[in-house]
Amino acid sequence: MNTDPILSQLRLSGSPQTFSLQRIHLDLPLFGGLALLSGLAFVILYSAGGQNIGVLMKQALHLGLATVVMVGIAQIHPRHLRFYSPFLFLGGVVLLTAVLIMGEIGKGAQRWLDLGILRFQPSEMTKLSTPMMLAWFLSGHSSPPHPRHLLIAGLLVAVPTLLIARQPDLGTAVLVGSAGASVVFLAGIPWIYLTGLVLAGGGLLPVLWHFMHGYQRDRVLTLLNPEGDPLGRGYHIIQSKIAIGSGGIYGKGWLHGTQTHLEFLPEHSTDFIFAVLAEEFGLVGCLSLLVIYLFILGRCFYIVIQAQDRYARLLSGALTLTFFVYVFVNVGMVIGILPVVGVPLPLVSYGGTSLVTLMAGFGMLMSVQTHQRKPHA
Repeated sequence: MNTDPILSQLRLSGSPQTFSLQRIHLDLPLFGGLALLSGLAFVILYSAGGQNIGVLMKQALHLGLATVVMVGIAQIHPRHLRFYSPFLFLGGVVLLTAVLIMGEIGKGAQRWLDLGILRFQPSEMTKLSTPMMLAWFLSGHSSPPHPRHLLIAGLLVAVPTLLIARQPDLGTAVLVGSAGASVVFLAGIPWIYLTGLVLAGGGLLPVLWHFMHGYQRDRVLTLLNPEGDPLGRGYHIIQSKIAIGSGGIYGKGWLHGTQTHLEFLPEHSTDFIFAVLAEEFGLVGCLSLLVIYLFILGRCFYIVIQAQDRYARLLSGALTLTFFVYVFVNVGMVIGILPVVGVPLPLVSYGGTSLVTLMAGFGMLMSVQTHQRKPHA
């Protein structure tokens, strides 16, 4: 009996587990990395949140919603993501404009839009819609992009970034700007243009300083000399450094972080949760977390390399680099090499809005990976 057709069919279908994952469009290595990171996050958050079960329950609800969003977006074919990219971008810009006109003000910033049955931050939407729009635009032109196309791309990045900075929300503006810039970089911008942009950006720093809010200037000055105001502007970063340094190699032990539990460390369940990890688990714990992040980033870069069309490659690459910027900015501000800009530690800090946005991005990455045309044996 000729078994070649049977063997060929088996190779195409793969194992039952692989077949099931393909049906729901989940990438097993990436999903496993995210699950491992989320599990570690609950361990850290239990201590950072004062051993409050209610905090864990709320975060579990956030994670459940974010996972549903990720799985749902993973079912959408990349060609549909491409089709809707300009509409999502335009909708995001309209909502950002509406925030400046009629948005709710909280903690000195105008970032929220209340629609009656729903209250949300439109800036979170632009973290995804901006790279989607740039990928849609640049994928339709040659590589490297023509200077005219680079100018248009720059305007597309600048519009939502400036609208968010106007709220003001410097942290989100940095993330949105870096997401758009990542697409331009991946599109093959010539080095001479890139060098020119860097030099031009450096020359505009005095202008940027002039337009910065007072508290934003204080953050930059505090970065340079936190000891200048140890009980005021420099308090956050000084306490964070104390927590990190006191952890040593192996840490003080889970639930034994004095900076956290004696309320010296501010925002210990959100922006400064990395300092909690460092104090209780030491250098070993920090390196373990970073290894998980590197695994996730490595898998994301693999998806970028395997992408079969330019839009998918640009979008997945931008989402991957944006995730890296998330990690870099948060860890950098906690250890004192970057200004404090209010960027949470991805998938670890308490909160639902940024968690849903991040998982939505991972859903797009999984869509790119699992909807590819597989070569026949």
